Amino acid sequence: MTLPNEQLVSLEETRAAEAFLLREARLLDNECWEDWLATLSEAVHYWMPGIENRRREDKLGTYSAEHMALFDDGLRDLKRRVNRFNQPSAWAENPPTRNVHLISNIEVFAGDVEGEYRVHSCFVNIRSRGLDEHYQLAGRREDVLRLEAEGLKLLKRKILIPNAMLLCKNINTFL
Repeated sequence: MTLPNEQLVSLEETRAAEAFLLREARLLDNECWEDWLATLSEAVHYWMPGIENRRREDKLGTYSAEHMALFDDGLRDLKRRVNRFNQPSAWAENPPTRNVHLISNIEVFAGDVEGEYRVHSCFVNIRSRGLDEHYQLAGRREDVLRLEAEGLKLLKRKILIPNAMLLCKNINTFL
């Protein structure tokens, strides 16, 4: 069942969006930071709102742009985070975290503008560091991919996790 504003795209367009997301996961797992940054649009907005516990009758919902966000980044912010990974003083990443990104439930719809796609997906990020640190974070993503001169680029990402509180020491990863 598709909702009224969800127009399915061709199998070729769907496959291109799926390939984009799977390649992105591989780049992140292999710490190919510069290659990953090249997949982002200059106008990227990378947002992970904080989740609030609210009753069903509270119409404010579980998150909003006006409240706390774990990520609320543009390209400059994301580049800074990548640069920090490469600094000798980044003690939180020495030894480096080993990541596995699992991407599933990919749905691709026509965007609001020609050449854009609205892409829904689920993820599991498994992180391990040292001998006994192991964290798992799962959630949903709502992306907007845009066809630019170099190919598909990530224009917007909203990351939604079910957790109102992070159960890990840090969120030193991209999702």
